[in-house]
Amino acid sequence: MTDASAKITPVILAGGKGKRLWPMSRSERPKQFLKILSEYSLFQQTLLRFEDHPLYNKPVIITNNDYRFLVAEQAEECGVKLDAILLEPIARDTAPAIVAATSFLNSKDPKTIVHVLPSDHYIGESNSFFLSIENALEAAQEKRLVTFGIEPTEPATGFGYIEAQQDEEKTAFPVISFYEKPDVERAREFIKNKNFYWNSGMFMFRADVLLKECKTLAPDIHNAATIAVSKAKADLDFFRLDEQSFSKAPAISIDYAIFEKAKSVSVVPSSFEWSDLGSWDSVWKMGEQDEHQNVRIGPVTLNKTKNSLVISENMHVSVNGLEDAVVVLSEDAAYVGRLSDAQSVGDIVQLLQQDKKNEDLTRSHLTNYRPWGGYSSILKGDRFQVKRLFVKPGKRLSLQKHHHRAEHWIVVSGTADVQIDDNHITLTENQSTYIPQGSIHRLSNSGKILLEIIEIQTGSYLGEDDIIRIEDEFGRT
Repeated sequence: MTDASAKITPVILAGGKGKRLWPMSRSERPKQFLKILSEYSLFQQTLLRFEDHPLYNKPVIITNNDYRFLVAEQAEECGVKLDAILLEPIARDTAPAIVAATSFLNSKDPKTIVHVLPSDHYIGESNSFFLSIENALEAAQEKRLVTFGIEPTEPATGFGYIEAQQDEEKTAFPVISFYEKPDVERAREFIKNKNFYWNSGMFMFRADVLLKECKTLAPDIHNAATIAVSKAKADLDFFRLDEQSFSKAPAISIDYAIFEKAKSVSVVPSSFEWSDLGSWDSVWKMGEQDEHQNVRIGPVTLNKTKNSLVISENMHVSVNGLEDAVVVLSEDAAYVGRLSDAQSVGDIVQLLQQDKKNEDLTRSHLTNYRPWGGYSSILKGDRFQVKRLFVKPGKRLSLQKHHHRAEHWIVVSGTADVQIDDNHITLTENQSTYIPQGSIHRLSNSGKILLEIIEIQTGSYLGEDDIIRIEDEFGRT
């Protein structure tokens, strides 16, 4: 018997470091935090999907220490209030992460209905999405572990598949088996058989039911995750899972650890528009195509070009006479290749990682975001570097010093409150100051508009690790 008053808590997985959409996606700012097909990032779209929906509670986010401020900032930017942000101390794949979040919710209410979602998937606007949710909710209240199977539209080789036992009297079918990503021939066989669905990586279940199955099927994960939650410590607005406990969990997906072994698993066949955006060709498929089947994002001009994806973040790019092409320009790198060979981007990333001169291109962009704002590297040479700093209203950097460099600050816009040792000054547009090497200093924005600073660094070493933080309101060391 189902409970009509039951509500669902979304658990959003936001810790992935995927680089399959390089050069836009980097390990310090991966695809879930990028604004690719919308004015909102994929993570923000996931949050907004359930905002103010009567079936849903506030979301729980599980991520890692590197992304904690990105998560909080992007949630605030789109006006979504979160229930909690759980921080994984070490990456252990989806099973330990999901079990930890479920244990956190179970301590509040064992009958909580949990809806697990990746933060980097695209879901089109459709009533069929929430119809699938209602069908899954009914099965979850019957103590079933539920997964969402997307009705396939092509013999895709980039997704796992789920085989179901169809039952016309039910809206959630018992699962027969899970299959890994197939080759093309096997994918075609799956498509011919109407019992197969793409594995979306979304799940729904009652908290106590999942934990009971985990305790039986994967006791090492259960013990590690639940103890890590019980020993978690609050840090600002975050909950840090206990590292010693959590690290004992094996790195394994929730599919392998539980769903492929449990007997009470159902799949809800779903027809809503969906993609894991795992490659540039999937972005092309989901994007708005013109009359020549081109998708263009940013300052782009096309001529005699067909079936192509062209993206530029800042620089204007013109493409002439190409077909089946991907052209992506980020701030500091470009990728050009065949659209039909988009899966090979991972090979490029591996080559860059093996090259010490270029491995930074897989980690960070020229613009780096911080909880107070961020900075862009403009120019770098021998013993000098020029940056653009931007500080959000009401925010301030850590109180800090540098052993190896001095800094010159020039205000471009906004009002800067500056502390240098025991001196406090206020600077406005076109005013500047000098911070000697070794001086204790801090930059703050007490104004109502974004503060922009041109920073010129000079010295023998200009690395970001030459920051000695004396005081920091964001808990950084």
